[in-house]
Amino acid sequence: MSVNDLRPGTTFIYEKNLFVVVEQSFSKTGRQQGKVSVKAKNLRTGARVEITFTGGDKVEKAMIERKDMQYLYNDGNDAYLMDIESYEQIQIPMSRLEWESKFLKDGLMIKMTDFDGEVLGISLPDKVELEVTQAEGAVKGDTTSGAQKKAVLETGHEIMVPLFVNVGTVIIVSTEDGKYSGRAQ
Repeated sequence: MSVNDLRPGTTFIYEKNLFVVVEQSFSKTGRQQGKVSVKAKNLRTGARVEITFTGGDKVEKAMIERKDMQYLYNDGNDAYLMDIESYEQIQIPMSRLEWESKFLKDGLMIKMTDFDGEVLGISLPDKVELEVTQAEGAVKGDTTSGAQKKAVLETGHEIMVPLFVNVGTVIIVSTEDGKYSGRAQ
């Protein structure tokens, strides 16, 4: 595909690396051929790079597949996922899921990103419901607006919650920033 067709969200292969376009800009001065500058994220390493192409350059389009999966469990080293259509199980090293592991609960539905059989990562729902397993006691008289205390969730993730949240309460947590979002119904 022509580099002129690169848009945010487009995936491509360049120098044997797999990238997704984050930003794209085009510039042309005088008689020179136009230049396409792309800010891209390497899907294998997570590194962000800026690549400048001349207008006539070509890159190979990468076909990324997203599959609905169910998180089953982890054994400390690997996370086990199941394809909900074929029931095939896949394992991913937990070292590649450092952030995501804070929100992974048995049975959680996620999306797995796959390129030609290579697992690139997973996408979590925007918000997940998790149970509080430990919570500090609220101090009597501490009623300042927005007062919070530390709590530990069933996944081991520690967050700040309002004073009324106690052990056993199921709360909603944002997977984007890892913060308390509300009480589950």
